[in-house]
Amino acid sequence: MVVTVSRGSPRPCLVDKFELWLSDSRVTDGLWIGSARSDNPELDLQRVEAALRLIERFAPLYHRRIRNSLSRIWVRLIPNGAACYLDRLNACLLDERVVASETTTLEWIASAIVHEATHARLEKWGIRYNEAARLRIERICIRRQLDFVQHLSGVDALQEQITQSLDWCRDGNAYYTDKNMRQEIDQGNTDVLRHLGAPEWIIALTFRARPLVSGIRRFRRSIAGSSAQ
Repeated sequence: MVVTVSRGSPRPCLVDKFELWLSDSRVTDGLWIGSARSDNPELDLQRVEAALRLIERFAPLYHRRIRNSLSRIWVRLIPNGAACYLDRLNACLLDERVVASETTTLEWIASAIVHEATHARLEKWGIRYNEAARLRIERICIRRQLDFVQHLSGVDALQEQITQSLDWCRDGNAYYTDKNMRQEIDQGNTDVLRHLGAPEWIIALTFRARPLVSGIRRFRRSIAGSSAQ
């Protein structure tokens, strides 16, 4: 499933800039394409470029929309699903574990890019990814994804998967609530740390420290608010 999280500053933060600089990258079709993977990042770049060629060949309208909507396609570890749109980078993020998998097809990568580019278009139109609009936005993006794969042949399994995702995005589905998505991201961050080989005590310490950090931030905001008054 393609999950999107869109929040934060409209410009890259210092950490983003540093990670982008460390990534292997090149510009294709006016898009910055990069991979943060330490082993064989060239494979990621080639797969993304091949997916773009696939879109250009079979659905040129979607290819133009991607070029006009996105600034970057970045393969890296992400905690919130196999792909997401990050507004502060105007980027489609693809999880490196998924892109590197032998079971992941170019058609899936292409459809994920189409999905996330649709999120970018909606953001540019001022449609924000808040809880009230989230299910409706996801349905729009999945429909565009489904329309794209209908231009392809031999992708019945992928088409069925996307159709099931659309059926799943019914009104009342609690998956896309803020609370549930935060829990999913927390679990995803745990999985990322384990993938990187972090010891369990480091993982436990990291998540135990989060409430303290959040409390300090809330305290600072309250002090700032009092000072402003």
